[in-house]
Amino acid sequence: MLPDILESAFTMGEIEQRPSPGSRLGAPENSGISTLEHGQKPPPTPSGKLMSIKIQMLDDTQEAFEVPQRAPGKVLLDAVCNHLNLVEGDYFGLEFPDHKKITVWLDLLKPIVKQIRRPKHVVVKFVVKFFPPDHTQLQEELTRYLFALQVKQDLAQGRLTCNDTSAALLISHIVQSEIGDFDEASDREHLAKNKYIPQQDALEDKIVEFHHNHIGQTPAESDFQLLEIARRLEMYGIRLHPAKDREGTKINLAVANTGILVFQGFTKINAFNWAKVRKLSFKRKRFLIKLRPDANSSYQDTLEFLMASRDFCKSFWKICVEHHAFFRLFEEPKPKPKPVLFSRGSSFRFSGRTQKQVLDYVKEGGHKKVQFERKHSKIQSIRSLAAQPTEPNSEVPKQAQQSASLPPREGAEPAGGPQEEEPSAPAEEPRRSPAPPQSPAGGGKADGAARAAADEEEEVVTDRTQQSKAQPPQPSTGSLTGSPHLSELSINSQGGAVPASVILSPNLSPDTKQASPLVSPLLNDQACPRTDDEEEGRRKRFPTDKAYFIAKEVSTTERTYLKDLEVITSWFQSAVSKEDAMPEALKSLIFSNFEPLHKFHTSFLKETEQRLALWEGRSNAHIRGDYQRIGDVLLKNIQGMKQLAVHLWKHSEALEALETGIRGSRRLENLCRDFELQKVCYLPLNTFLLRPLHRLVHYKRLLERLCKHHPPHHADFRDCRAALAEITELVVQLHGTMIKMENFQKLHELKKDLIGIDNLVIPGREFIRLGSLSKLSGKGLQQRMFFLFNDVLLYTSRGLTASNQFKVHGQLPLYGMIIEESEDEWGVPHCLTLRGQRQSVVVAASSRSEMEKWVEDIQMAIDLAEKSSGPTPEFLASSPPDNKSPDEATVADQESEDDLSASRTSLERQAPPRGNTTVHVCWHRNTSVSVVDFSVAVENQLSGNLLRKFKNSNGWQKLWVVFTNFCLFFYKSHQDNHPLASLPLLGYSLTIPSESEDIHKDYVFKLHFKSHVYYFRAESEYTFERWMEVIRSATSSTSRAHVLGHRESHGY
Repeated sequence: MLPDILESAFTMGEIEQRPSPGSRLGAPENSGISTLEHGQKPPPTPSGKLMSIKIQMLDDTQEAFEVPQRAPGKVLLDAVCNHLNLVEGDYFGLEFPDHKKITVWLDLLKPIVKQIRRPKHVVVKFVVKFFPPDHTQLQEELTRYLFALQVKQDLAQGRLTCNDTSAALLISHIVQSEIGDFDEASDREHLAKNKYIPQQDALEDKIVEFHHNHIGQTPAESDFQLLEIARRLEMYGIRLHPAKDREGTKINLAVANTGILVFQGFTKINAFNWAKVRKLSFKRKRFLIKLRPDANSSYQDTLEFLMASRDFCKSFWKICVEHHAFFRLFEEPKPKPKPVLFSRGSSFRFSGRTQKQVLDYVKEGGHKKVQFERKHSKIQSIRSLAAQPTEPNSEVPKQAQQSASLPPREGAEPAGGPQEEEPSAPAEEPRRSPAPPQSPAGGGKADGAARAAADEEEEVVTDRTQQSKAQPPQPSTGSLTGSPHLSELSINSQGGAVPASVILSPNLSPDTKQASPLVSPLLNDQACPRTDDEEEGRRKRFPTDKAYFIAKEVSTTERTYLKDLEVITSWFQSAVSKEDAMPEALKSLIFSNFEPLHKFHTSFLKETEQRLALWEGRSNAHIRGDYQRIGDVLLKNIQGMKQLAVHLWKHSEALEALETGIRGSRRLENLCRDFELQKVCYLPLNTFLLRPLHRLVHYKRLLERLCKHHPPHHADFRDCRAALAEITELVVQLHGTMIKMENFQKLHELKKDLIGIDNLVIPGREFIRLGSLSKLSGKGLQQRMFFLFNDVLLYTSRGLTASNQFKVHGQLPLYGMIIEESEDEWGVPHCLTLRGQRQSVVVAASSRSEMEKWVEDIQMAIDLAEKSSGPTPEFLASSPPDNKSPDEATVADQESEDDLSASRTSLERQAPPRGNTTVHVCWHRNTSVSVVDFSVAVENQLSGNLLRKFKNSNGWQKLWVVFTNFCLFFYKSHQDNHPLASLPLLGYSLTIPSESEDIHKDYVFKLHFKSHVYYFRAESEYTFERWMEVIRSATSSTSRAHVLGHRESHGY
């Protein structure tokens, strides 16, 4: 019986059958009625003598509250929350110095009089206790305001440490919320009177400079931006508890939503995620963390830390227990039955609502929206800037439903056996809280965290979805100009203004003008569960016209295009400025021709989104239908693009000059190679240089769809047709340049993937097809990568180099080559014999269709070679032809597809350098792509929100998805600078789910390759058809006859 008595009160999955202690959430008065358990009677309020307690609020004001002496701590916290009209009060707590001068949290279950011995001499502080991983989980403006005040306090007290740039940026948002728009004299006067951080004077100029970028930003938006920046800092929400490790080294312990952290000074040196922790306990002044058995060992590891005293140790243990329960449990833990004979250890348990319960309650909207006063601001805020009865909580994208849930572990059992420990908290994982995403400005730590998050995403996403089945994305109905989630740093909005680069990274120029947060509400879909009734209501409220969704596609793809421009104008330019590796002439050629385009398209995107907002009915204009069109906006801006044609003509020159510079300078080559390894450069660098030319084709395709959709008498038809004529003229002018530059770029990319070859890029050489074929040798069929050009066919094997390049084994000149089908001769399916003038090889394709594609392309290449002047000279200067006997087999020959299975089986795994290119995907998927496929892929680019579901998960996760280069790239939101994960589509099959798969939702398509299955859900019939169209272009090759005509007529 002793082990049962010693076991903690936090057994997962049990729910206490009594009124939940969260009556403050939205209750009109402090009646103690739980809003989660309807129909239960309130607990009796303790009678007796009242005691007055002084509470210091986060805005530094003090309030006195009268509560019964015998009342539990919950009564006092409820009184404070009701006084503030605070709905999300469970994130906050009351802390005070106990009789030993140790700062402790007020226990909500114990009588106040037993905790606060001398209330007249104690000031209790109302502060933030639980910091969620993502501030978008805070649904109320008042809650975010209080969190912003906490950040302000922590900055001033030196607890929130950061670099000077981040500190200045944080303070600039505080200043914006307090005094409004930028005025240099007012700014400097305000900063002289208010000290937000020690040594503030040294940062004054930088604060003023940053504040200038926030013009037009409301206090609510400033709070939102402040929290967005703060949450990325390592010390955000951290309270350090001094301790020593077993060696006696001084360290600090802290607890966060993710688990227990270990710091040395202000530097995090270790972290123990809740998923790894089996039990927390303390014995006297020793704090013990029992970890789950490691996969590679058979023992349990227990870590021990020594704290100053038992009281310090117990205080830290209690806050760890509370953090675990708040962020990981579904319900408040049930109290442990009192032992019959004796008790050993603490009976402490978490009391209050878990984060999930708070999110569920606020989502249901059982509370009124009220005004509140900002003490330090000139502007009075309204809790909900625009609330509608059908969607009462639309202020912030509801990332919370995606933010953390893990079902109870099967077979998880509490620790048993007699123990000499004080009470412990088993940490079985009913919920998982993901680590907050990091910004590029965070340096190496941020990259590591993001990489780790990416590696685990498939598992985490599956876990999260157990919490609730997410329905399609829900549109915001908040005010266009007031709701902070419309601003540039919203984590989960789909649309919005172009990010102010200074906010996203100190590396970006602070001179960049911040665009207005006025955006389309429908582009700011919230990632939260939605019932089918809500889905039906949304469809009735928002436009269903196909033209609207085409216009929305203009906006979503423009977002991605602008991000791609920023790779050059901000990220690459920043990298170049730090190294003296690029000649000034080349810098000027590249950046002076990209910056005007970035400025123009920033304005274009803003104008497009404003039109979408009007189209959706945000003013009376929609009654007249004046704004339910996009042709006039496109015509105006395409005419403006023609004025920038001089810059477009320069892109081919810039690409050639960059490659020439790389060839002549090792330093520049290293600079570009290192930049391509950054996550922000998610495509080859030279691809970004061609993006402006590709974008012209996108506009042409979109306008063709609009003109086809509108009847000639439609009000928008004339503008659309005029815009189509303008963009077609521009595409025709640049047609030859685009074809030439795409081939040039592709040859240079292939050069990086190949070793043992010189002079691959020569005038007149054109790429035709690459892919995997099996070559017949003495040891049977061995996988080889073949590269077909208009004059030669190369065959290679994947080498064992660190960069995973392909080693060239030989070349087959096409002049005089003959193709013979030889299945019968060799007894191998889909077999061909390629007879050259000096050498013959026997190859086999993976399928009949693959064989036909190769035959068609090789025959065409032979015909081209026959029409040329004659045989092509040798160009494999570094590698002789493959003259090995069939009995010889290299290590590379024997490699199997399983060697790098991660490249094809994991969405999130970060591949090594050159490990995830199209060439490598073709190798692992045993398929091929042609120049035709690349050309079709250029025009079939698409961006937007999709809901994703794994085969074995129950819920849907909302992601911002970009399709380009035969690949889906997944982002948490459109504002992220780099993708969290990617899914190469070559080799995948695209289908519609069958009835047996139990996917009873509209607009769902399925991607599967071998055992890997993913479901994706679009928001409308049009977007569903568009995603199907573009993905089909990557999963099935187009016939050459079709595309040759396609290229001649459209330039591609």
